[in-house]
Amino acid sequence: MYKKTMSAMLAAGLIISVGTASAQQPQKAPNAQSASAFDNKIIKKISSDNMYNTIAKLSAQPRAAGTPGELIGAKYIKSQFEQYGYETELQSFPFYEVIRNNATGSVTIGGQQINAYVFSGSYSGEVTAEVVDVGLALAGQVPDSVKGKIALIQRGDNPFVEKVQNVIDKGAVGVILYNNSGTSNNVGVADPGQNIPAVTLTRAQGQALVEQLEGGPVQATVKVTGSGYTEKTSYNVIAKMKPHKNKDTGQVVLVGAHHDSVPGGPGANDDASGVSAVLELARVIAKMPTDTELRFVTFGAEEKGLLGSYHYAGSLSEAEADRIVAHFQMDMIGARDAGGDHPAGGLIMYTIDGKKNLVTDLASAAGARTAADYPIPYGQLGRSDHQPFHELGIPAALFIHSPLEPWYHSPEDTLDKIDKNKLQEAAEIVGASVYQIARPDTPALKHARVAPGPVDYEFNDRPPGA
Repeated sequence: MYKKTMSAMLAAGLIISVGTASAQQPQKAPNAQSASAFDNKIIKKISSDNMYNTIAKLSAQPRAAGTPGELIGAKYIKSQFEQYGYETELQSFPFYEVIRNNATGSVTIGGQQINAYVFSGSYSGEVTAEVVDVGLALAGQVPDSVKGKIALIQRGDNPFVEKVQNVIDKGAVGVILYNNSGTSNNVGVADPGQNIPAVTLTRAQGQALVEQLEGGPVQATVKVTGSGYTEKTSYNVIAKMKPHKNKDTGQVVLVGAHHDSVPGGPGANDDASGVSAVLELARVIAKMPTDTELRFVTFGAEEKGLLGSYHYAGSLSEAEADRIVAHFQMDMIGARDAGGDHPAGGLIMYTIDGKKNLVTDLASAAGARTAADYPIPYGQLGRSDHQPFHELGIPAALFIHSPLEPWYHSPEDTLDKIDKNKLQEAAEIVGASVYQIARPDTPALKHARVAPGPVDYEFNDRPPGA
């Protein structure tokens, strides 16, 4: 992916320079347009009122992944993209959610029942069979003798799901795991499709069973109720617009947010705010001339572990991923109570590796030119949908206000706590950056007479909670 390197970006004319903390702030080229003239084509059309109204619409009900509320939100987003003239797709994908309806587990040996912890996601069932000690259940070390038996496994060295799979591959019909320290038994995770009951005992209980096995065969019953997985469906909403065919550079710029909320939460800031900016920028840029394909995506199931963005990134061919020159991810950009006393309302750009890239270079410079009037700093953080694109080698950054608001991931994340000024600033910064890539009069930003200069901006080691 040669286009993802800074040197190649420079050669392609997509970036003016890479600023450093110690460098002097460069001066604008003598013949360059004023910053306001360069950016006004887009930022003067951005409406925080439109964004606020979108948040009101989306936050009218929770949008947890796999629920009717998510589908209502996704269909609304799709309809807005269509209204603006984009080619749209509702990309569905399955995911699995743990069921724990008062889950109970037990191990019965010789008529004595021992209460046990149920693996998260364990299959519900009851099996009676001989117990076989398989140690740590490492790959290649599980004996064939466990076939048709219950595997006794010690915690440690490899993940729970690997332990379970290794004994399933050898034909085990149940799992008894025991802890390797302390007095707790509340550990253990099974994956969907690992359809044998799995429970955990304390270290002392497990060691007692090991000693009992040394005296001869032991038969046990493992029983699990109220546990398992249910398959659900979530959605990504994808909008594309091709550039003029005679000006197409073959490049793509991607702008994203996630539309799902936590269960029971209206998700006004997390992340209806990001979606509102995605839709507003899609509206504003739709009728503008570009030499770059515009792609706006809202992801589902972010709160379940970035499932939607990983699904979308995984659906890209290598050639298509290589055409994406930048990914701008907006997550929680409108909270009144976020950001503390930091400049620009606490807006920061996070990258996965804590390094500058094309996105942070353009956006920090845009921050100094637009309403924020400040070169936005950058830091290091994952936990959002910029991660899958970074892993593909695409320059990507997360835009968010930090520290987070007290209402994060709660039913209190409501419309009344949204700040229109913060929405406006974030949308202007991302919009100006996106259009700096996409506008046809900047095919080679290094030499373009209209290109604004870069700025000096700092690394800020600011975690979301600080």
